[in-house]
Formats: sequence, structure tokens, C-alpha cells
Amino acid sequence: MALPQKHFKRGSTKPELPEDGVPRFFSMAFCPFSHRVRLMLAAKQIEHHKIYVDLIEKPEWYKDFSPLGKVPALQLTGVKDQPTLVESLIIAEYLDQQYPQTRHFPTDPLQKALDKILIERFAPVVSAIYPVLTCNPNAPKDAIQNFENALDVFEVELGKRGTPYFAGQHIGIVDYMIWPWFERFPSMKINTEQKYELDAKRFEKLLKWRDLMTQDEVVQKTALDVQLHAEFQKSKTLGNPQYDIAFKGTP
Repeated sequence: MALPQKHFKRGSTKPELPEDGVPRFFSMAFCPFSHRVRLMLAAKQIEHHKIYVDLIEKPEWYKDFSPLGKVPALQLTGVKDQPTLVESLIIAEYLDQQYPQTRHFPTDPLQKALDKILIERFAPVVSAIYPVLTCNPNAPKDAIQNFENALDVFEVELGKRGTPYFAGQHIGIVDYMIWPWFERFPSMKINTEQKYELDAKRFEKLLKWRDLMTQDEVVQKTALDVQLHAEFQKSKTLGNPQYDIAFKGTP
């Protein structure tokens, strides 16, 4: 059964969800954390139902699935009590273990731990650039500087690893978990007064990595156009986020 291509909001009727054992994926189309899970579901070709949630006006029934009202959330309908998982990295790790045909986390325990630490070190990158990325007129004046300083960690780390991807010769968990923000960074060239772009010299390795990532079939399958990202952020700034522009051109 096809579910509506729209974001459910306050006052909306709870959708009829089939009891077919297929996971139910609750997300917001422009949420980078939801994007992490979309990448994993696509990479592992896992069948799932998509339910989109308006994060400003959350539907009352959503707490039945995600008590904290968070996205992403993944309800496992084929197991006892139909539990719901939240937090993108937790969901990603569960999917990697439950569907091991293509592994994205390292099998070596130490490397797995180090990669999870590296993913956590992306948090300062996100927090620094968030006000700029979301067109906040009160963004700190040193936001870009703080962002670039935090991103230096990943430029250096990629150089230390000496491989095209953080996982080596193929895409792995670090690559997919930080990718959603790299898809969104180019929107700053559209939305910022200085038409901001990553410095080609300072972030030479990361930009090569970014170009490689854009050629990945999974990345392409889950991508939204940079213009849509820019439009959405502008609509948020105006206080009326247009979630459903994600479905422009879809039936």
C-alpha cells in the first residue's frame, strides 16, 4: 500500500499502516539525521514504509511510535512488541548488524570504536555551521571560522588514512554518516551573502572525497537537489517551513 507523499502534521488522521512485517521509517525529508538512515536503507536495499512527519506541528499520534517525538525513528514490525528505534547512529548500527550482506561498520572492534568516535567529532562541525546553514540572521560572526576549524579534523584524518574514503577503498559508515551535511553545504553558496564555498586548498582532500561520494549510486538515489535545500532553509527562516517541496515533480 502506497502511503501519501506528504508530511503529516497536527490534526492529521493517523495513516493506515499495513501489518506486513516491513519496517516503518518515520522521517522529515530535509532532516540530515533522517538522511543518514535513508542512506543505510538504500545501501542495504531494505524494503520499508516511509512516513514523513512535520517537526513544527507534529501529529498527535506520532508519540505512539516515537515517545520523544524524534526523527528518524524506525519501527520494527516483524518482531515482538514492535519496538521503535531512535537516534540515527543507533539505527544505522542495528541495520548493519541485522542485514550483514554488505557491512559498513568495521568488523575490527577497535576500528569500529575509533570510527564511532570520529562520527561523534562531527558534532562540532554541525553545531558551528547550523545557524549559517539554516539562514539564521543572528548567526555568530565567527560561525564560519569555528566550522572550518572543526572540519579541519576530517581533512587531516582523511590524509592520515591515505585512502579515497574514510573506510578505505570503499564507502563505509563514517562516509555515510557525515555525508548528509556535505550534500547541504553547497546551499550556502545560494543563501549566504558571501556565497560561501569550502576553501579548495584548505579542504582539498575532503573536496575530492565529496566528488567521489556524489558518484555513489546510493548517494544519488537518496539525494535532494541543492536548490531544494536552499528553498527549504529560506522557508524556515520566514517561519513557514515548506517540508513538502521535497516531493516536487513526484506523482
